[in-house]
Amino acid sequence: MNLAAWVSALRLRTLPLALSSIGMGSFLAASIGRFNGIVLLLAGLTTVFLQILSNLANDYGDTVNGADSEHRVGPIRAVQSGAISIAAIKSAIVVFGVLSFFAGLLLLYLSVGFGSNAFYWFLGLGLASIAAAYAYTASNRPYGYIGLGDLFVLVFFGFVGVVGTYFLQAGGFSLIVLLPALSVGLFATAVLNVNNIRDIESDRKAGKMSIPARIGRKKAVTYHWILLLVGMLAAVLYVSQLDFKPIRLLFLLSFPFFVINGIAVQRKTGPGEIDPYLKQLALTTFVFMLVFGLSIL
Repeated sequence: MNLAAWVSALRLRTLPLALSSIGMGSFLAASIGRFNGIVLLLAGLTTVFLQILSNLANDYGDTVNGADSEHRVGPIRAVQSGAISIAAIKSAIVVFGVLSFFAGLLLLYLSVGFGSNAFYWFLGLGLASIAAAYAYTASNRPYGYIGLGDLFVLVFFGFVGVVGTYFLQAGGFSLIVLLPALSVGLFATAVLNVNNIRDIESDRKAGKMSIPARIGRKKAVTYHWILLLVGMLAAVLYVSQLDFKPIRLLFLLSFPFFVINGIAVQRKTGPGEIDPYLKQLALTTFVFMLVFGLSIL
């Protein structure tokens, strides 16, 4: 077994971004005194399995659909390079799909119990999450190829991840938590946008019409700035609804790193130059989650 190829296919650098949703929802619950460590642990585990499932499905799907080719710039994909066979990665996709399902089932059992209305709602969301993780590029009609990836990332990384984690700990829902959920969702969408700006040319050749492939680089950069600025504005609006304390502005320390990312995406035109800013933005989002969470406790 080619261990290095499997580690590469898992794309562990994406995990901090996925965990940002769980962390944000947990901080929001903790801010009202309803933190539950077991829910945090199991929600995080479920999310890690889902993210790895998505990464493996993306590696597989982009290869069979032609988006991963000699024209693509970025990390070498395991299936496209031949390091992992299609049969092996299909098996791994099934394994992580099963792990995601049972981790989520245990999460629901310990948080809302079997048979409740909340259980069935979250079971449906969990199954939808598994389907979305696979269908992004690996289904017969991948939604990532028609420009819907951004919407799904916003929904699942933002609203489902943050609000769902909050609900499972707080036992209820508050409209105001939609604002930090929007922040995380928009920042996660911006990470996808960096990826898609990097791959504009290879995606167009493969018929993968992401938003940047559709609207062109210049408009995609404008779109990127909107995602970053509105994401930060949503966080500011949330904090403005709380009793003012100087420490509540701590999260603004992360803002310059978002600006650095926006400037880099705007100025650097080579795919190889842009690629490092995927990881930079994912880590910045994770740091934002941490300092924002600390600021509201």
